[in-house]
Amino acid sequence: MFSIIPANIIGNFDAINFFKMKKIAMIPARYAASRFPAKLMQLLGNKTVIRHTYDNTVATGLFDEVAVVTDSDIIYDEITNNGGKAIKSIREHESGSDRIAEAAAGMDVDIIMNVQGDEPFVQKEPLQKLLSVFEGEAGKNVQVASLMQVMKEQHFIEDPNYVKVAVNKSMEAMFFSRSVIPYNRDRQASPIYYEHIGVYAYRKQALLNFTGWEITALEALEKIECLRYLENGVTVKMVVTEYMGIEIDTPEDLQRAAAILSSTDKFL
Repeated sequence: MFSIIPANIIGNFDAINFFKMKKIAMIPARYAASRFPAKLMQLLGNKTVIRHTYDNTVATGLFDEVAVVTDSDIIYDEITNNGGKAIKSIREHESGSDRIAEAAAGMDVDIIMNVQGDEPFVQKEPLQKLLSVFEGEAGKNVQVASLMQVMKEQHFIEDPNYVKVAVNKSMEAMFFSRSVIPYNRDRQASPIYYEHIGVYAYRKQALLNFTGWEITALEALEKIECLRYLENGVTVKMVVTEYMGIEIDTPEDLQRAAAILSSTDKFL
């Protein structure tokens, strides 16, 4: 005789299964950077940028494991000599996703979060919101998810160093670009501009699929790796966050980050 399980109990099972999934955070970290060489090893307060990112990711308590994945002996030593976990890349890689896919290929893991090494002010709430889209019945269909925040300052909106994203009504990415999207032809309108924050969460197989695809045309033009998913027909779920801090791309960004750090002890 079959019994019907109440929906609320099924929901609890989904939640239990989600928490049973193994979730790891991996931080891809290159020493070289075209716009700001050695930016991850710059001092921010009393620690390097990469150590802030690593320590703050660990402090969220959301992950079974956190590791920096790097091609640099300098960054590897910086993390391991300070009690952290780092993995050396074996091959050269075009993107951070390719780098962490190599490290994760042999791991027993369900959800992989890619936290950019130049995001020193990582906080728990945005990462928790990103992980939550994999929960429940709807979450079973999510393969890749990422973060975005509302942009309000026009000079940042027009700056190609800031990647913009346009989304549909289901908060799925339609396009990523360094150009201003959407283009406001109607000057009476007040469009919402979203900045793409380069923090991703993937199911392991989705990430491995990514590395098996060739670099796509739009990805090569824009130099935005997540366009490879869209060009291969994979939906990227977007999650709005109110604050992720500052991405360190230029010396000016580092100065802005230092000003924030000096005004609060939250990230020390």
